Amino acid sequence: MVTIHIVDAFTDTPETGNRAGVVLDAGALNATEMQDIAAFAGFSETAFVLPAQGPDHDLQVRYFTPQIEVPICGHATIATHFLRASVSGDSPYPLNVLTGAGILPVEVSKNDQGFRVSMTQGAVEYGPLLDTEELDLLAAALGLEHSDFADGLPAQIVSTGHSKVIIPIQSRDVLDGLKPDAELLTSLSKKIGCNGFFPVVLDRSGGALETYGRMFAPAIGISEDPVTGNANGPTGAYLVKHGIIQLSDSFSYPGHQGHKMGKPGTVFVTLSLEREDLIVQIAGRAIRVGELSYPPNAEQPH
Repeated sequence: MVTIHIVDAFTDTPETGNRAGVVLDAGALNATEMQDIAAFAGFSETAFVLPAQGPDHDLQVRYFTPQIEVPICGHATIATHFLRASVSGDSPYPLNVLTGAGILPVEVSKNDQGFRVSMTQGAVEYGPLLDTEELDLLAAALGLEHSDFADGLPAQIVSTGHSKVIIPIQSRDVLDGLKPDAELLTSLSKKIGCNGFFPVVLDRSGGALETYGRMFAPAIGISEDPVTGNANGPTGAYLVKHGIIQLSDSFSYPGHQGHKMGKPGTVFVTLSLEREDLIVQIAGRAIRVGELSYPPNAEQPH
């Protein structure tokens, strides 16, 4: 029997944020079994913790959607290490974790509000800007007018391990009013080689920068994702690239997501320079909400 822990990430309130499955001891499972378990669990991603595969890291984590394996997943990473720290209480952190996006550092801290997990994402890769034809397709796929795109900011593919199209738009009203067409988005994904679309609003109404976003990836079975680390992290890199964030030392801001779905959560994005390299970190809280047994007729653990 395999126990799938259910964790809501990027929140400390059950039924909000982004839900992930976590299998803490997956060393005996092969890839087909992991895929079957992820499909049974039905969460956008399920993470599987395995022993280290070599001396240069402390453990391995693999990530599966209900349909495919993906290289990295932000909310499932937060969920995994929150669970490891909160269940064992003495897991050594920081750790170097082998993922499909490389070996990435993960830290866990604790204060009166509980555990907070911080992960360094993969190397930033700036992909192409969407051209005029692709922007036309994107506007049609999201139910946008071209005037709804933010002035002077292009739509661009950016990756910190799992690429997204970063799409700055004018306002939260526009964001909330999006009408994504799954078939058109899937077709566009095939055309541009990127499965995730992240319309995002830059909000300075409170003085400091905050962002609000939504993420659609129907090509991999995700009609809308509540809170996405691998969209908010690349957004931070995009904002540095296009001069919205002037980075001299480090800069942090909150990225909000999930409000339209009734599952609000917050990703804390920190950007810093290490020599000439841009380092992207995301952090968040999590809460354990239950567990499943696989196969489904197995006796539930007590």
